[in-house]
Amino acid sequence: MEKRSSPRKKALQITKYFRHENPDYNYLRTVFQHLRKELNIAVTAESKKLPYVPTEAELKKYYEAVWQAKNMQDMMIIKVLIYTGIRVSELIRLNVEDIDFDRCQIRIIAGKGKKDRIVPFPKSFRETLALHVSNANKNKQSSLFESSWKRPYSDRGIRKMLEKYSEIAGMSRTISPHKLRHFLFTWLKNQGVNDALIQPYSGHETRASLEVYSKLSLANAQDMYDDKIKDFPV
Repeated sequence: MEKRSSPRKKALQITKYFRHENPDYNYLRTVFQHLRKELNIAVTAESKKLPYVPTEAELKKYYEAVWQAKNMQDMMIIKVLIYTGIRVSELIRLNVEDIDFDRCQIRIIAGKGKKDRIVPFPKSFRETLALHVSNANKNKQSSLFESSWKRPYSDRGIRKMLEKYSEIAGMSRTISPHKLRHFLFTWLKNQGVNDALIQPYSGHETRASLEVYSKLSLANAQDMYDDKIKDFPV
């Protein structure tokens, strides 16, 4: 087989055939679709790479480093991420008023896709979270989490915090907020929680349908979540 020309070199060679056509994107796309058929080249789709999900042992090792640091605010932030599976962009926008301690739920306002939803947290976490909220109220802060600068955390600030504990724990891979999210939903699925109950927590309910959803399936999902989360590794 003869050595191929580089894609850039080949593009420069055929440019002269198209320049006088004044082509746009759709025209070029259609031309190359016909070219592919003439050369009998099949379309190949790259298989999607599965996301890395930490093991239970890795999560325990990671959280042990968080626990040993004795930084209560960091611990609260990481536990909220672990228990709820929310995105870091949603975490930094949480307000104190978004917490429902009676139902052990957190309301996510305008999450990904500008959609609202409700996520649960364990009953065993309620007292600890309530103490944090009590301190936040004493400090007259509206955000659930504020940095030492008395401002809501940035996305980068949260990621750097998690990276710090990955280094302290000696993790072979950095634990990111999204990996904690993958771990929670994978763990729930492995515990036998139905996809239909996990799916709403990941973020697909509009504000208009949130009330109907909370009256119907959320009650069932909450019961199953409460039952399974008691065995969560951290």
